[in-house]
Amino acid sequence: MNTALLIARRYLFSKKKRNFINIISIVSVFGVAIGTAAMVIVLSVFNGLEDFTRSLYSSYHADLEITPVKGKSFAADSVLLARLARIEGVKAVTEVIADDALLRYKDAQIVVKVKGLAANFDQQYPLREKLVGGNFALWQQKTPRAMIGVGVQLQLGIDLGDDMEPLVFWYPRKDKQVNMADPSKNFEQRIILPGGVLAIEQQFDQNHVLVPIEWAEDLMQYKGRRTSIEVKVWKKSDIAAVQHAIRSMIDADNLQVKNSEEQQESIMRAIRIEKLFVFVALAFVLAIASFNIFFTLSMLAIEKQHDIAVLTAMGASAGIIRRIFLTEGFFIAWIGAFSGMVLGFVICFLQMQFGFVSLGIQSSVIQAYPVQMKWADFLSISVLVFAITVLASYAPARRAAAVKVSEML
Repeated sequence: MNTALLIARRYLFSKKKRNFINIISIVSVFGVAIGTAAMVIVLSVFNGLEDFTRSLYSSYHADLEITPVKGKSFAADSVLLARLARIEGVKAVTEVIADDALLRYKDAQIVVKVKGLAANFDQQYPLREKLVGGNFALWQQKTPRAMIGVGVQLQLGIDLGDDMEPLVFWYPRKDKQVNMADPSKNFEQRIILPGGVLAIEQQFDQNHVLVPIEWAEDLMQYKGRRTSIEVKVWKKSDIAAVQHAIRSMIDADNLQVKNSEEQQESIMRAIRIEKLFVFVALAFVLAIASFNIFFTLSMLAIEKQHDIAVLTAMGASAGIIRRIFLTEGFFIAWIGAFSGMVLGFVICFLQMQFGFVSLGIQSSVIQAYPVQMKWADFLSISVLVFAITVLASYAPARRAAAVKVSEML
């Protein structure tokens, strides 16, 4: 193996004789380097987008959420709430009533997600810093107030300073016969004044309204029932352990508990699937770039037929000849791959530090592409380069090993 390594190194790095094959070898190195760097950069950007999405949604998603397995709501008594609050690691337990309703303001109307929150909601979500107008409160002087997404405000033209024009919510009545003569009687109607405006992310901003849970309970006629119970965990506590403790406490047939990752499952899955397809696409690009390795080794095998015959006459086996050309292919691939990884790492590091590649969207929550490098990506790229190198190098190496001494000497 040392002989194969020495000869392969001499073929690649020899300074005495530069020819067309050496030039193609250099081109092969550059091709693999650029393809590898592209994979590192693109996968790191997807990692950054995934983490950014997770952190963005954590602004208004709880660490743990208890929801019914079937139906929209469940009975949440004080005993259950007290037991949850006593679990080690639990910081806050917040009752929630959430459902869609029709919101009218003056002559405009849209369908929104109304989320009724208990008084301790401020402990549950870091929303205070997201306030862009009005007051951060669901009660003002014992009067219920609504905090709305900035998109809702813009769509309806809501004026926070106009206390004479309330928000009017319409919600379908339960257990009532449909009144065809007067359809308005099929809905519960409640009014509330807007109190504050929040800007979190587009999905929230366009259709979310936060209200006191007592007001939501009255509008939706839930009468002691809740759509979810949200649990805040202390930073140093193990969320998985708390989740397990809650699961052992609740009725698993009727209730389920999800962590923040599971609450965003569809979005996270979409990002991972997209990342997988991009990885496959870039793998094909890298494979195409590695065709240069195949052609380089094929031409090298033709050029070095006399050398191969001499080595064979000196006692070199076919296995040694194969290893020489396989090693040559590995030299080309790994020099390119290592250079590409270093280049990709440097570019990602500079993006993380300085954000020189901008999203180009002035109203975006972030101004530059988020980037996060993971060693698992570097490992997967290394395995891919290894597999491609074996495939590209094997046929030329086998052909070189089949050279007959009698024809060359």
